[in-house]
Amino acid sequence: MIRKLCHWISTYMGLLVLAAAVLALVFPDVLETIRPKVINYLLGVVMFGMGLTLNLQDFKIVFARPKDVATGCLAQFTVMPLLAWGLTRIFALDEALALGVVLVGCCPGGTASNVITYLARGDLALSVGMTGVSTLLAPLLTPLLTWALAGKSVDVDVAGMLLSILWVVILPIVVGLLVKWLWPKFTERATDFLPAFSSIAIAFIVAIVVSANADKLLAGGLLIVLVVMLHNVCGLGLGYLIGRWLKLSEPKKRAISIEVGMQNSGLASSLATIHFAAYPLATIPGAVFSVWHNLSGAAVAYLYRKSEPTQNRN
Repeated sequence: MIRKLCHWISTYMGLLVLAAAVLALVFPDVLETIRPKVINYLLGVVMFGMGLTLNLQDFKIVFARPKDVATGCLAQFTVMPLLAWGLTRIFALDEALALGVVLVGCCPGGTASNVITYLARGDLALSVGMTGVSTLLAPLLTPLLTWALAGKSVDVDVAGMLLSILWVVILPIVVGLLVKWLWPKFTERATDFLPAFSSIAIAFIVAIVVSANADKLLAGGLLIVLVVMLHNVCGLGLGYLIGRWLKLSEPKKRAISIEVGMQNSGLASSLATIHFAAYPLATIPGAVFSVWHNLSGAAVAYLYRKSEPTQNRN
């Protein structure tokens, strides 16, 4: 019964996140007493769960297929940051919202991308390798790219962001890997429940961010929702086109598409809360992205499966 419930929660994560966002928007006072720093702990739980699902064998892809991983990571840290910067200029977003959009674009791939790649019948090993490498590169590239694209108008604490990513992302993943190595049998039993716990943690992150900015989100939400949707959809499309241009196999194209388009928006909201307190609106793009990319990811996985020949479907 519990396993079925956990499977249902992970399968319908997009709906769960959407429901959390709507409830937080309608009843923002319920989460008013929760401190923003809780987001860090929740994100750490998600990253710890990711560490439990990985092993050192998964990282062999980095050495066995370095060209594929390098291609995907290069696309990740060029397409999404530049798209973010371009959209903020096209729609003339104010300084705080523009910062939030750029921050989302400069973050590594989202943890949900591996699940979506699996559902889309993409190259899961490539997806895991890209997520791992982009996450390891994030402490250096996320602060530097944010500074390069937003630093002229906003004071970006590069060193502070680097330390935050190390503590919130890298450390929990390493601890998860150690726990799996020390207690493999326990970890094997726990992995059935991890996607559900991660889904609930992501839903809480979204709810906390949305409730803290409910008034501002209602006041100027439509424009930022449009920008976030375009950012994500263009990232998914350009990621696929890059794979097609390089004449990669269909599973690889799907993996790169999903990895490029799905960002670690929970990390973006967390970094905005910690380092850009003077720009409270900067947390909104990450919150909106957290809701939208889970919905679009589920839709893309469905479309990719539907595009396959009938005999190849389950």
